[in-house]
Amino acid sequence: MHEREAFEASVRAALRRSPAVALVGPRQVGKTTLARRLLDAASPNWFDLEDPQVAAQLESPRTALAACRGLVVIDEVQHAPELFKLLRVLIDRPDNAARFLLLGSASPSLLRQSAESLAGRIETLELGGFTLDEIGDVDSVGLYGAHGHDAIDRLWWRGGFPRSFLAEDDAGSRIWRREFVRTVVERDLPQLGMAVPAPAIHRFWAMLAHFHGQVWNAADPARSLGTSESTVRRYLDWLTQACFVRQLQPWFANLGKRQVKAPKIYLRDTGLLHELLGIADPAALARHPRSGASWEGFALDQVLRIARPDQAYFWATHAGAELDLLLIKDGRRVGVEFKRADAPTLTPSMRIAMADLELSALYVVYPGSRRYALAERIEAVPLTALLARASAGGVSG
Repeated sequence: MHEREAFEASVRAALRRSPAVALVGPRQVGKTTLARRLLDAASPNWFDLEDPQVAAQLESPRTALAACRGLVVIDEVQHAPELFKLLRVLIDRPDNAARFLLLGSASPSLLRQSAESLAGRIETLELGGFTLDEIGDVDSVGLYGAHGHDAIDRLWWRGGFPRSFLAEDDAGSRIWRREFVRTVVERDLPQLGMAVPAPAIHRFWAMLAHFHGQVWNAADPARSLGTSESTVRRYLDWLTQACFVRQLQPWFANLGKRQVKAPKIYLRDTGLLHELLGIADPAALARHPRSGASWEGFALDQVLRIARPDQAYFWATHAGAELDLLLIKDGRRVGVEFKRADAPTLTPSMRIAMADLELSALYVVYPGSRRYALAERIEAVPLTALLARASAGGVSG
C-alpha cells in the first residue's frame, strides 16, 4: 500500500501534543493501515471493535484498558461511544502513561461523544483520499511519472480512495467503487444510525451527484423522494458527517447586495461522483455535461486539503457576481476561481470579488501548465502549482 508519510508525521505530532487523537474518515481510506505503522495490530494494545472477541473483552472496558501503557489503538470506536467517558477518567489519572489513537467513521455519535467527554483532551484529524502531493512517488509502484498530467487525470477520474486509485486498470477501479457504494448504503450508513432503506439512500446520494457544485435546494430531492425538506436536509447532514459530502458555506459581507445564503454541495471524492453519475470511462467523463463541475470539485478539494486554510467559504450575489472559494488564513483573504479551460481570462465577476471582498490575491486555478497574470493581484495558476504552494506552507503566492 502506498505510504502517506506527511500525514503519518501529522498523527505522530498530534500524539505528542494530546493524550487522545481521533483519526476520522470514511471506510477504506487508509486509517487502519496508517495506524499499523504506529503500532503492530498484534499488540495487546490494539482493540478492533469489529472483532467479536475484542468486543466481548471490552464488556469490562476498565479492566481491559486501565493497565495499558504507551500507544493504545481503538479501531472502529464509533461502535462503542460509551468508551469516551471511561477514556476521560483514564487520561486524567495522575499516573497515566498511555496515549489513545481512536479510529472511526466521522459519525455524529463519534464526534458528539468526543466533543462532550474528551473536551480539551482530544485532537481530531481527518484522513481523506490521496492528494496531489501524495501521488508524486507512485511511480515507485510502476504506475506513472511524478506529478505528471496522467497522474492528475487518474486521480480526478478514479478519486482518492487507495484501492480505487491504485487498481490495476480503470475497470477494476470502477468495480471497486461500485461495490463500495453498495456497502456504504447497505451496511455502513445504517450502522451509523441512518435508519433509511438502502434504495432510498442510494437514490438520494445519486441525486446529490447531480447537485455537485451547485447551491443546495431541498425542494427537488424532497419531491423526488416523496418526503419533507427537513428529512432530506437530515439525509444531507448524515452524508456530510460521514465525510462523503462537503457543504461549502456562503460568506456574508455587509455590501448592501442580496447574497446567496444556502451552501454549495460537493461530493468529496470524484471517483464516487463519477460512479453515481454512471460515467463509464475517462472518455465519457470528458464529454459529460457535468465534467466541468466535477473538475471544479476535484480542484477545490485539493486546494482545501493542501492549503489547510483557517476558514473556507464561497460567495455569490443574486446579481450574478460570485467567487468559487474564499480562503481565510492568518487574517488574509485569498480568492480562488476554478476554470476547466485552456487559457482562462479575466471576468467582471473577478474584479467585483476583488473589490467587494477586499482580497489580497485571486488565483484562477486551471488544468494547464503556464502561470500568468490576468490583472494586478489576479493570476492564472496551474493546478500543479498547488504543490509548490503546499511546500511553501501557505495559500499566498
